[in-house]
Amino acid sequence: MNKTMQKKYARLIARVGANIKKGQPVRIYCEADQHEFITILVNECYKAGASRVEVDWGFQAVTKLNYRYRSLKSLSEVPAWQEERLKLMVEEVPCRIYIESEDPYGLAGVNREKMQKSQMARYKVTKKYSDALENKDQWCIAAVPSYAWAKRVFPNETKNKAYNMLWEAILKTVYVTKDNDPEEEWKKHNADLKSRTAYLTEKKFDYLHYKSSNGTDFKASLIPESHWCGGGENTLSGNFFNPNLPTEEVFISPEKGFAEGKVVATKPLSWQSQIIDNFYITFKDGKAVEWDAETGKDLLDKMLSMDEGAKFLGELALIPHDSPIANTGILFYNTLFDENASCHVALGRGFCDTIDDFENKSLEECQALGVNDSMIHVDFMIGAPDLEITGYKDGKAYPIFKNGNWAF
Repeated sequence: MNKTMQKKYARLIARVGANIKKGQPVRIYCEADQHEFITILVNECYKAGASRVEVDWGFQAVTKLNYRYRSLKSLSEVPAWQEERLKLMVEEVPCRIYIESEDPYGLAGVNREKMQKSQMARYKVTKKYSDALENKDQWCIAAVPSYAWAKRVFPNETKNKAYNMLWEAILKTVYVTKDNDPEEEWKKHNADLKSRTAYLTEKKFDYLHYKSSNGTDFKASLIPESHWCGGGENTLSGNFFNPNLPTEEVFISPEKGFAEGKVVATKPLSWQSQIIDNFYITFKDGKAVEWDAETGKDLLDKMLSMDEGAKFLGELALIPHDSPIANTGILFYNTLFDENASCHVALGRGFCDTIDDFENKSLEECQALGVNDSMIHVDFMIGAPDLEITGYKDGKAYPIFKNGNWAF
């Protein structure tokens, strides 16, 4: 992919995704093999007004070695210098940019027990800092190809061809073309998503009912004091940003403790650089009580036992089967893309900004209304060509999805 297109994309991430304000510090999280694109992105961040740009480099091969050789005690610790960085982040409220490029199978073979226990231990220390940043900072998740990821997506192509094909697919999903103005495209896209959220919010549904021939038959209640979100968001201080590039979803956080029935996954789930596939989860009284998977069952077990909130839902998201990312026909093996090609639900942490007047409520008040809390937030896809979703208000049914697409 030529540098001109990469620069155009980096500018979109800095100015539309994170929407960096003059004088704001920026933190970028990425893989070490993306140093060329990250150099372009850092330049665009400074041109957007960043006061300081810090890059946190990771590398799957090194991560894998850490889990192999370090003790559980060592992996579980949050060193004082790391905690000081977290404190500084809460004080400064930087823009955070996450660039995904990992191999979906890159951590296969890692000791999952060690990974789970160390993450749970670290979360006990870091949770207060993530809570303190809730709805205060701009953040953006975007992606660039790696050769390993590209070969997973296009296994029958040469390494270089697969890499270029994945670049082209990613740029298409975020509305970046040679001749267009992607910032204008995103204004139109956000306006369309907002019109959908306005209709759904106005209906104030009591609950949604999902049903498809693959076995999904599921009901989830909505919080009365909630609204639908989609596209760009505002921080508490009024800074508009787009947290996901790409995005095609409108979403809401359901009421904790009120979900019944079975949901069947329709795409593989990549979690912690490992795959879970052909799985289902059954809910009772809002909680996952039964599940199975043909691939990655032990990984699914670990996910659902990360903490008590991991077995409850934090999000319901609607995306039509006939949508730009779905129509690429590509299975990306990356949740950022695959979740935006299909209706999905998320296990774990919910979103306080789906609560009415959340700006004037504490995190605890939002959770008391029914927003779930957890150390994880994992989306998995349940969209299908025949999926029907019906909203109910005071016993009256309103079609939302029919044959996998919007019914209004």
